[in-house]
Amino acid sequence: MITFLQRYVFHNLGLKILSLLLATGLWFMISRDEQPAEVAVRAPIIFKNSPPSLVISSESIPETQIRVRGPERILRQLTSNEVQAEVDLSGTKPQERTFELTPKQVRHPRDVQVVQIVPSQMHLSFDTAMTRQVEIHPNVLHGNLPDGEQVVKVDTDPSRVTISGPSVHVQRVDAATTDPIDPTGTHGTAVFNTNVYVSDPLVQVEQIASVRVTVIVQKVGTATNH
Repeated sequence: MITFLQRYVFHNLGLKILSLLLATGLWFMISRDEQPAEVAVRAPIIFKNSPPSLVISSESIPETQIRVRGPERILRQLTSNEVQAEVDLSGTKPQERTFELTPKQVRHPRDVQVVQIVPSQMHLSFDTAMTRQVEIHPNVLHGNLPDGEQVVKVDTDPSRVTISGPSVHVQRVDAATTDPIDPTGTHGTAVFNTNVYVSDPLVQVEQIASVRVTVIVQKVGTATNH
């Protein structure tokens, strides 16, 4: 019996105890990481199966916060792009509509479950897409010119721009405008390269990055042949 204990129990006893301690510590670490935990993540909303020519006409889309539960080790590594809410737009028409957001619509890692979605509903407005051309009205400042001088002519190249967006919003746009143009210090003709935009955030300016605005400044009463 003594020989058995010496050979199998007490032989390299220190190493055996150290191995046991390491194994026990590792088990506690793994066990702790496997404990369920919860975390809230801000998730993007993915719109699928949108009918042709249908656009969202709501000025803002609510941000979704999704609370999920799962092993702590997985939640610590979880990124926002791993959790996404999907909304199916099949059959949606140009009108207002409310969508329910349920756990079944959330894509997430396999070992994670959805506990709550905030908000649980989303109300959006839809419209048909529209494209049209409007004039560009340059925003030329007139208050900093010396006495006796004034802006006598303004030309814009191009003079029109194509805009697109929800039809109701596009129809309301009378003209596009430019960033402010300050002709201070101009004597005669000056050319400014500037950006053009539409104030409505749902209307986009298409196929143009900048415009050339020619400003002619002359003394009051001076004729121009331009």
